[in-house]
Amino acid sequence: MFSNKHWTSARAGRHRRAMGLLLVLFGIIASPSAVLAGQIGAVEITESEITLRFDGLVAGASSFMLAGPDRIALDIAGAEVGRSPQGMGLVRAVRQGQPSADTARVVLDLVRPAIVADARFAADGRSMSFRLQPVSASEFERASRSPRARLHPPAGFRAKPPEKRYSVTVPIGKPRPAVALPRIEGPGNARLPLVVIDAGHGGHDPGAISPHSGRHEKDITLSLARAIRDDLLSSGRVRVALTRADDRYLVLEERFGIARRLKADLFISVHADAAENQAASGASVYTLSEVASDREAARLAARENKANIINGVDLGAHSGDVSSILLDLTQRETMNVASDFARLLQREASDTVKFRTNAHRFASFVVLKAPDTPSVLFETGFISNKDDGAFLASADGQKKVARGVRDAVQIHFARQIAAR
Repeated sequence: MFSNKHWTSARAGRHRRAMGLLLVLFGIIASPSAVLAGQIGAVEITESEITLRFDGLVAGASSFMLAGPDRIALDIAGAEVGRSPQGMGLVRAVRQGQPSADTARVVLDLVRPAIVADARFAADGRSMSFRLQPVSASEFERASRSPRARLHPPAGFRAKPPEKRYSVTVPIGKPRPAVALPRIEGPGNARLPLVVIDAGHGGHDPGAISPHSGRHEKDITLSLARAIRDDLLSSGRVRVALTRADDRYLVLEERFGIARRLKADLFISVHADAAENQAASGASVYTLSEVASDREAARLAARENKANIINGVDLGAHSGDVSSILLDLTQRETMNVASDFARLLQREASDTVKFRTNAHRFASFVVLKAPDTPSVLFETGFISNKDDGAFLASADGQKKVARGVRDAVQIHFARQIAAR
């Protein structure tokens, strides 16, 4: 949350674009003065202030908070990434990324909770400064649920977006039909919450392969999904649907698309990881973030997101759902609910399921990008590890995983009912 009067809350919104018979492709040619070319020349950190300096004009800045671990993300529109300094004071580390061609992101890993205060652009628009104001953990948590805040350079020193010079229309044919919706199992009361369980991989995508037993991840995740479904249904308190009940392939967007079309209250994607180090073991729970919590999370997200690309063909490129969804991270509520469930799942399942030391992690998984359905990716263990693989392949191990998920789901919805 920002205490500077120049920052204003951005209006959150969703944009749906109808797919017709024509796709409009915009070719952009801009004059040199209109090019967005404000590279981040430096990030300067002192005890009292942080300053971002730009080599050219930028279009503006926006920011939001990320809790657990506590971070501040700054998006600089019309900029490219530069070099990051060492952390200092309240800043443990500084990272930069390029989430889109015309936006640079600066992420501040915090030593303790803090918010941005007194943010302002310099008179010439070539730098932006602010200070970090320490707050309590609860205040930071509330701030992380606030809409993204924005700041603009002075009007005369603001980069302008490129102007459209021409357009080309190309016929692309009819969109493919949506995948058939699965059957909803459980009580016939539509007021009961709906949980969609997604068994990772399937069909010609086997996922990871155990070097000890030769078993495929797709088979283990399907067995786990069925066990979780059966345990949830036995409670009689929720309804359940499986994205796949057999060995079939689904594009990643179709998986969370099923949950959205069914208006699910919770989406759980079940996986079983693999690592070159066969000593790696333990479960973890991932929730969505544009910035991965560590290199391993980024590697795993990159690998799982490539499940749509088979033999060099991007099978997800033509999904109607993808073209109609713009994930707006200013709408923090869905992600916060997912993070709460992730922590609850670790707590409730830890008696019978071994978890990694840092079990709640963040990554940009495609399968978690439903903007209105709380979603988690449950890595139940490493099938590259002999003990983990045997546990996940056994009926007893699958029951223990299912029991932990059932307990977490029941407490999760009980809390929501109490809050309402």
